[in-house]
Amino acid sequence: MSNVEDPIVESAEPIEETEVEELETDLEVNAGLDKALATYRKLTEGGKDAEPLTEKQQAELEKKLEEIQSREIVDTVEEHEPIEIPCEKGKITIGPPTLTRFEKARIMGARALQLSLGAPPFIPIPKTARISLDIAMEELELRVIPITIRRVLPNGDYQNIPIDYFD
Repeated sequence: MSNVEDPIVESAEPIEETEVEELETDLEVNAGLDKALATYRKLTEGGKDAEPLTEKQQAELEKKLEEIQSREIVDTVEEHEPIEIPCEKGKITIGPPTLTRFEKARIMGARALQLSLGAPPFIPIPKTARISLDIAMEELELRVIPITIRRVLPNGDYQNIPIDYFD
């Protein structure tokens, strides 16, 4: 046997961890995009029973796929500081101009709980009232409860609406 030394292979500069992470995320994004494009193509072309696309339809499909690929991928979300949208008299900008059934239920439930715990009613107690919920419903109909509804948009912006503003 000969005494031949194995040549030492010097590697290039070591790859930093951040570069490896960037490469992995690029591959993940590309894999996800490729999968989405393949699914879009499959849905557009139809299944086994569907007729093949005409040349014009195929060209439109390719154009759409190129358009999708050229879109910018948003990785970071800019921070948004929620702000209050001012509520002018009688103008509700978020949601319907009436109380939703969920808002009504929340108001009546909270007010009924207050009444059952001994809070003074804002109206004379009607003779037909049997439970605190009946009193709360009557107070809500007369709009005498001093409550403000906060409606929030998905970006965090909100509007505080006094109960008097609702129809």
